[in-house]
Amino acid sequence: MAEEKKTEETKQWYVVNTYAGHENRVKDNLEKRLETMGIADNLFRIVVAEESQIEVKNEKSKEVMKNIFPGYLFVEMIMTDEAWYVVRNTPGVTGFIGSSGGGAKPFPVAQEEMDAILRRIGQSDKKIEVEFKVGDSVKIVSGPFSGMEGKVESMNDQTQIATVLIILFGRETPTDINYIDLKLAEY
Repeated sequence: MAEEKKTEETKQWYVVNTYAGHENRVKDNLEKRLETMGIADNLFRIVVAEESQIEVKNEKSKEVMKNIFPGYLFVEMIMTDEAWYVVRNTPGVTGFIGSSGGGAKPFPVAQEEMDAILRRIGQSDKKIEVEFKVGDSVKIVSGPFSGMEGKVESMNDQTQIATVLIILFGRETPTDINYIDLKLAEY
């Protein structure tokens, strides 16, 4: 029990700098090194902050995954000398954000900031309370449809995603939007 409590107290999020466009490759490299380098007890989650966006070309729209922070990924880890060494010497990693160099370990990301990022990409354990319900008019406050308004068609409290009917290309189009990106429209 004391060991479990110690783990929870020292497990924190850090930002790892990578070559831009190589974030998923670095994530795969780190995941392979978890077992081979024996740091599975110190490295917990590796997250590339990507969100779904609609890309429109030649009047056709398609959904693509877009990296919110190009050149960065987030690792939840216990900052031991061994884990720090393995992560920073993984192919594609250029360093940690918040480390002044010269062997100084980096500063962790504030938990509130990490919670906001995880909510935005749909990986949060923490549920947010919303003021709207099915049938309400909402305003989209961030993301590719920021500033648009629509009507909530359905809500999934597990994923924290609402299907919102917005006017796109002159038609009502159902679009999945994270709860965090919506607020009740005020008239």
